[in-house]
Amino acid sequence: MVVKIRSLRLRILSERQWLLCWCFLAGIPEKTVVWTANRDDPPVSANSTLLFTAAEGRLVLQTAQYPDTDITTDILRSASYASMLDTGNFVLYDSDGRITWQSFTHPTDTLLPTQRLAAGMQLISSASKTDQSTGTFGLYMQHDGNLVQYPKDAIAIEYAYWASNTNGMGDKVSLTLGEDGNLYLVNATEFNVRNITGQVYATRGTIYLLRIDWDGLFRLYSHNLDPDSSWSVLMNNKDDRCAPWGLCGLNSFCILNDQEPGCNCLPGFAPVIQGNWTSGCERNFTTQSCKNKGKKYSIRKEDNTIWEDVSYSVSSQTSKEECSKACLDDCNCEAALY
Repeated sequence: MVVKIRSLRLRILSERQWLLCWCFLAGIPEKTVVWTANRDDPPVSANSTLLFTAAEGRLVLQTAQYPDTDITTDILRSASYASMLDTGNFVLYDSDGRITWQSFTHPTDTLLPTQRLAAGMQLISSASKTDQSTGTFGLYMQHDGNLVQYPKDAIAIEYAYWASNTNGMGDKVSLTLGEDGNLYLVNATEFNVRNITGQVYATRGTIYLLRIDWDGLFRLYSHNLDPDSSWSVLMNNKDDRCAPWGLCGLNSFCILNDQEPGCNCLPGFAPVIQGNWTSGCERNFTTQSCKNKGKKYSIRKEDNTIWEDVSYSVSSQTSKEECSKACLDDCNCEAALY
């Protein structure tokens, strides 16, 4: 049995800045955002209008502050009509019934059943649970067949914190969320390269979605049609919630407390924005120039932490004490790795 999304709507969320596609399950009041348009645009007013212009075949957002803003980018042909499908796909068609644009090929942070993440596409996390603007982390379907997670501003092998290890499978591999709740990597011939979930989740009367959450992990969720139920996590791709590079901003590091991640500032630093982990930390004291010989500093150690090695000098000292003294004696030294 395939559970379909019974009611889907495009809605302008005026108190924030996004046009959202809300997912409504029949008889269940909980709302779930599955797609966001122009997620980083400035706020819109309460009297904004979403308009489909049949003459031009465009879907535009009209506001008092700004001219018409296109919602559907890189449209193939002029559209004649639009449809919200039960799958959750919002589609524009031309006069011959051919698809000219669809939300399924422009995902934000979520995949719905039958939706695919093709080679060269990515899911980008939201900034927080309540802020749908662009966040810090990405899930990338690479052209080499490998599905990889990076911080979106540091797409390099050394910053990858999860991978499907399917590189070398070719340029036509895509990630798809099956109607049975399983995550498959399939090639151009529909051959199953890998089942990421590793088991069959299919349950009668259940719907699934995959989302890369604001904390950098991607999770598979399920929801049945019981009005008193809620979304349940079936799997996440990492047990270590401190694994995502960039979860904590500059001058801070991640710690686990009862398996819940948190960010600590380095000694002598304080959060830039209280409660915003990715904003990092800044000094809570004034540094002195090297010409000021009267100022004295001390070094505090941070055990069991991993730091990027961008050292400007390597010392031959063999003990912690010697390493600390070498840094204190060097006016330009702010931290030392031992």
